[in-house]
Amino acid sequence: MNTNAQGPFRGDVLQGKRILVTGGGTGLGKEFSRTFSAHGAAVHICGRRREVLEATVADLNATAAHGGSVHYHICDVRQPEQIDGMVDAIWKQGPLTGLINNAAANFISPSAEISPRGFDAVRSTVLDGALHSTLACGRRWIAQGLPGSVVSVLVTWIWTGSPFVLPSAMSKAALHAMTMSLAVEWGKHNVRVNAVAPGAFPTEGAWEKLAPIPKANVGAASDAQVPMGRYGRMSELCNLMLFLQADGTEYLTGQTIAIDGGHHLAAPSTFAEMEKMTAEDWAQARDIVRAKAVKEKAQRTQS
Repeated sequence: MNTNAQGPFRGDVLQGKRILVTGGGTGLGKEFSRTFSAHGAAVHICGRRREVLEATVADLNATAAHGGSVHYHICDVRQPEQIDGMVDAIWKQGPLTGLINNAAANFISPSAEISPRGFDAVRSTVLDGALHSTLACGRRWIAQGLPGSVVSVLVTWIWTGSPFVLPSAMSKAALHAMTMSLAVEWGKHNVRVNAVAPGAFPTEGAWEKLAPIPKANVGAASDAQVPMGRYGRMSELCNLMLFLQADGTEYLTGQTIAIDGGHHLAAPSTFAEMEKMTAEDWAQARDIVRAKAVKEKAQRTQS
């Protein structure tokens, strides 16, 4: 690939590609979608908040290039029938070439205090949403004899485990197993299934929920523990995602690629520093996270 102002890839490297990014309205998903559309892809994003999705589409279409575009769909990935309906609607316009399982949910909590409802909220979004999105696309690719590329956004906890984020760690580990399993099962159909495991790439939404008070500031704690001595740059993660959707990587499947500056090889888990938090600290953190959740729910209702 030729290096240009957009990075190490040709500007039109994804021209003709059609990619679905779940949870594409904010955070990492929005940045992936920006990168794909700027390199020529027709990108479909989904989420539950219409207002957020509309703003993201307006923003990203302003930077789309080489025939790229961004479109949105209202979809709760916790509901398999909504996923299938969305994918069916997209397919009627033309088959997808790629799927990014990015939709996520997470919260910090001592594991002994996790409620069944809290566990289900994370599992249904992270695991169930990715599974049913993958099956909805995979079935169609296989039935039509088309190649496809699935990339799930995981975490390095799939190898190390992590305290205080047990529902997420368990759900992401299950997707790691899905990645390896389907790579074998679907290889003969030219449907590739891979994953990435980012380290610290701070985004506003996730960082506020996982580090709501100073003592929970995992970024400050882990920064010095990264062998490369810094957080990841968003462009570095986006370049990896671009690589996995571009032509020329057809023999790569079943892999989960860590991109964390070597952190998981050298240091305790991301949330190990939270062992220092007191009961009062946890109470403060819960209050802040709950207030943000109430605000987000109200925004969804209004939209």
